Order: sequence, then C-alpha cells, then structure tokens
Amino acid sequence: MNLSTDPNAAAFVRLVEIIALLRAPAGCPWDREQTHLSLRSHLIEEAYEVLGAIEENDDRHLQEELGDLLMQPIMHAQIAAEQNRFSMADVVNGIADKLVRRHPHVFGEVDVSGSDEVLRNWDAIKKSEKQGHSKNESASIFGDISSAQPALLEALEVSKKAARSGFEWPDAAGVLAKLREEVDELEEALSGNDKTRIEEELGDLLFTAVNIARWNRINPELALRDMIARFKNRFAQMEKAALENGLSLETLSPDQWNDLWESAKTKTQKDAEN
Repeated sequence: MNLSTDPNAAAFVRLVEIIALLRAPAGCPWDREQTHLSLRSHLIEEAYEVLGAIEENDDRHLQEELGDLLMQPIMHAQIAAEQNRFSMADVVNGIADKLVRRHPHVFGEVDVSGSDEVLRNWDAIKKSEKQGHSKNESASIFGDISSAQPALLEALEVSKKAARSGFEWPDAAGVLAKLREEVDELEEALSGNDKTRIEEELGDLLFTAVNIARWNRINPELALRDMIARFKNRFAQMEKAALENGLSLETLSPDQWNDLWESAKTKTQKDAEN
C-alpha cells in the first residue's frame, strides 16, 4: 500500500493537523482549555452516541458519530504531544505493533483451531507483555480490566478472564443450576428483610446471569439495552392506547394494565416482523 496516495491516510493526517491548529495559540479558546480530565465525559458521551447510531442502523448518523468519537483520541494525543509525553504516531504505532504481536496466527507461524484459541493466545501474550513491564509478576489476571466501564461489561470481562484461566462450570446446565441457587438465596434474604444480604445476593444473581450470557455468546449490556428499548416502545404503545380510550394510566386496574401490555406487546412484535 502506498500511504502517500491512500485517501484514508491523507484524511487522517488532515484531521490530526486541524486539531493541532485548534489547540495552537491562535486556535479555539475552548479547545485550548481542554485537558485529559476535562475531556473524560466527552469520550464516554461520544462512544454511547456511536452505539446509538449502530442500533438505529443509520449509516449517515454512524459515519458522523464515528468522526466525533475519532476526534477524542486525537485530541488526547495532541495534548500529550504538547507536553512532550507521547505523540499521535506513538499511539498509532503502539496499537499496530500490539496487533501484530497478538496475532501470531496471522503475522507468524502459529496455527489456531478457532476464535476460542485466539483468545487464549491473546491472554497468554498479554500476560507475558505485562510481566515484562511490571515488577509484580504475580499481578492478578483482572489487573487490566477497567472499573470505569458499566458494571455489566466489567462483570462480563471478569467472567471471561476467570473462565479462560480454568475457573469454569463443566457445562451450561451447571450455570443454570447456579442461577436457580442464587434465586433461592435471594428469596431467603428477602424473607429475612436484611438489606445488606439482599444487596449481596442480588449481586450474585446478576453476576450469574452475566455468566449465562457469556456461555451463550451474548453481551449482557447490549441485551439489557435492547430490552430497555423494547420496554420503552411497548410502554409508549400503552400510553397511546390509554389516551385514545380516554383512560388515565394512574387510575388503571391491574387487569387493565395487563390488557394494555399484552396488546402493546403483540403490536410491537408485528411491527418488528414487518
């Protein structure tokens, strides 16, 4: 590939140069004021807006949001470069080198049987890299899992790491049995009205549910987001139906709520099929 004529490379360089100009003394006052810390919320916000565009299945919106998200790491790299800490080239070359190292089945002579072996190799290589840079060679396998991410995603990553190290149920039936066990323990805690224990048992139940998601290769965060979207859509249908029938939601009986819910559920399922 001739990078000098590659439109992707040229576009990336143009964006890097624009952000450098925005941060320059004669640039934008707002951009010049930003720091790594001040940009934290923007990074999270832009990532979620990309996720929203993906769920909307809107290519134009996704293209726009990916651009907004791309600006964030470039801005951080520019701030670091101004402080002589590292550059955009360091960031890009660092991830490029990492991808080559961690894909010996593509860039080397290693053979793999499938994606599960790819992930095991990835973890082994990653652990070797960490040991080479850390004085504490007995660091936990969870050391690189960020606690800043949503709890469901962190739980999924912890579950994956534990399973790949060998801490795993022998089959899916064992995970389901554990879920039933946790439900029983939660019921017992609820009957005792012990808030501390209820919270603990609820956490155990949620973590086990995450493991069921992992066993079925489902992302629990996305599954919950999809469920929330379905619930909001169905509830909106109930609001509309109640309004059309001159009913107030606050005065509905349990049977009326159930009838509206079932009607909304049927309608949204038909809409999805069409």
